[in-house]
Amino acid sequence: MQSLIQLNNEVVMPQLGLGVWQAKDGHEVETAVSTALDCGYRLIDTAAVYGNEQGVGRAIAASSVPREDIFVTTKVWNADQGYDQTLAAFNKSLQRLGLDYIDLYLIHWPVPVKDTYIETWRALEKLYADGKVKAIGVSNFTIEYLERLMNESTIVPAVNQIELHPRFSQKELRAFCSKHSIAVESYTPLGGTDGNLLDEPLLKEIGSQYGKSPAQVVLRWHIQNNLIVIPKSVTPSRIMQNIDIFDFELNTDDMNRLDNLNTDTRIGSDPETANFT
Repeated sequence: MQSLIQLNNEVVMPQLGLGVWQAKDGHEVETAVSTALDCGYRLIDTAAVYGNEQGVGRAIAASSVPREDIFVTTKVWNADQGYDQTLAAFNKSLQRLGLDYIDLYLIHWPVPVKDTYIETWRALEKLYADGKVKAIGVSNFTIEYLERLMNESTIVPAVNQIELHPRFSQKELRAFCSKHSIAVESYTPLGGTDGNLLDEPLLKEIGSQYGKSPAQVVLRWHIQNNLIVIPKSVTPSRIMQNIDIFDFELNTDDMNRLDNLNTDTRIGSDPETANFT
């Protein structure tokens, strides 16, 4: 039911996972994660700032799926950037999740006005060297920030998690990441609740050819573009539907038509100007 991506350090990561942004800690996020694990998901993506690491950890602990089969991602928040602060923030995330290690740890935003992402990255390199994380990466990094990071450090990020969907396909950034063996992970993969992407007639037309929903068509587009994708949902039926995309393949013409939906329209914050703590 799944496909896998091998990262640049040879760690293997599931290509489709559950994102839990905005999922409330407690029953809501625990039910979502439990449902996902029961349906075959093996990648769970959370973050310190989401405020639901404890619920994610409880759901993992209660699951019959072995810990080593579950790929857990979390992220250091902007207010915790800096070498010592990041190490302390990681330990708090680990404690909240109730885990012995994290599979993938990310810098959530570059926050250029703070200019602390280099020393934050060095803390991630330390955590990786100590075996506390299986892989390290970044989120919301542009080419400029990636270039500086690679020039001033020793480990190339394994993953760059960015906003990415057919209307904002980020081809230049994806090409740069591919050149440097950085896996690209798509968040807001369905275009967000306000983007109306799923109302696009083309998606309904293509979906009808394959007996799939517009959301399944879009998720399949991500998979066939060799992207890691983490659709967020707390609705069991949608969680089940979102992973039911490995029994069909979009043809070249349909992939091209989906590519042509790109308008370079960003829904979320711009990494160049995002300065929230």
